[in-house]
Amino acid sequence: MKKLLFIFVLMSLFSCGDYIDKPKNLISKNQMAEVLADLAINDQATFIYPNSNLEAGTRYVLKQHNIKSEDFIASFKYYVVKEKMQGIAEDAQKIVLEKDPKGDQYVKDKKINRENFSLLPFYQDKERKDAKVF
Repeated sequence: MKKLLFIFVLMSLFSCGDYIDKPKNLISKNQMAEVLADLAINDQATFIYPNSNLEAGTRYVLKQHNIKSEDFIASFKYYVVKEKMQGIAEDAQKIVLEKDPKGDQYVKDKKINRENFSLLPFYQDKERKDAKVF
């Protein structure tokens, strides 16, 4: 009985290898980064021109890269579950900065402001010498 229980436990451990199966039409990491960069640019265009259609822009980007929306969604989910999306997003940011070199200084300024902003809610009370929150 113990041997049967042991075999059952081993089978259950080895059967749960992946949370998600690899999609049939998996988009490569490089192509995914390019698509994400174009989608980010499209998103900013809709921010600048509020009357533009975000959905139409998204369809255009996917069509430009010859990718079906289902394949993009499946690949996106796969990379998120496999914890590879952080690297892909960083590559996409590099692509955006290559397309717009002036954006590099903007990103650096935002990072500095974000670091300084995290310190703003606290100040030193001169009399008591302890931190207080605004």
